[in-house]
Amino acid sequence: MRTHGWGGSPPATDDEAIGRIVAATRACIDRKGSATSISDVAAALHVTRQTVYRYFAGTDDLLQATALDAAGEFVRRLAGRVTRFDDPGTVVIELVASALEQLPSEPYIGLLLSTERVGTFAPAITSPTAMAFGRIMFDHVDIDWESLHLTGSLFDEFLEHVLRTIQSLVLDPGPPRSAAALRAYLARWLWEPAAHAARSAVRPSTPRGADA
Repeated sequence: MRTHGWGGSPPATDDEAIGRIVAATRACIDRKGSATSISDVAAALHVTRQTVYRYFAGTDDLLQATALDAAGEFVRRLAGRVTRFDDPGTVVIELVASALEQLPSEPYIGLLLSTERVGTFAPAITSPTAMAFGRIMFDHVDIDWESLHLTGSLFDEFLEHVLRTIQSLVLDPGPPRSAAALRAYLARWLWEPAAHAARSAVRPSTPRGADA
């Protein structure tokens, strides 16, 4: 680990260095948005660009790490919006709708889904890290997913579809919709098909000739 620079107060560990770089990146994003670069972050920390490159391969890698660092706080806020609901469909729809309504104004996570960086970050929406945060979002709500037959690989497929839906609608929202219309759309084309698919996946097949 480099021990000079850092405004005269070098970090004691690599983990501390990474944390300070991510914090500086958030501050730079607050000022410059998607134009934030490695050079901006290095200048803010009074280190060379090479010092930042020691921990992050490039600007895209740094911005992704910064967005994921903010994801936990974002997920907790989303979960707090659905605590009053006990119907699984309503919970899923409200979680997705709230994410869609808030992501465009999220300075860090929203950056990953912006049109300027979609080519770089599009594959990250179903990366193991993104899937893990998506699972945290659903684990934060008081729903018995097992009773809905959404477990194991089936739950992973459902989560992937949710993440893909969120990304698609952030990048291209389509025609203007009211809050109620958005939720009706998600109920019709996201939750209802997913619930039907989950039920069908565990429904025992009828032996051939049984109805004869």
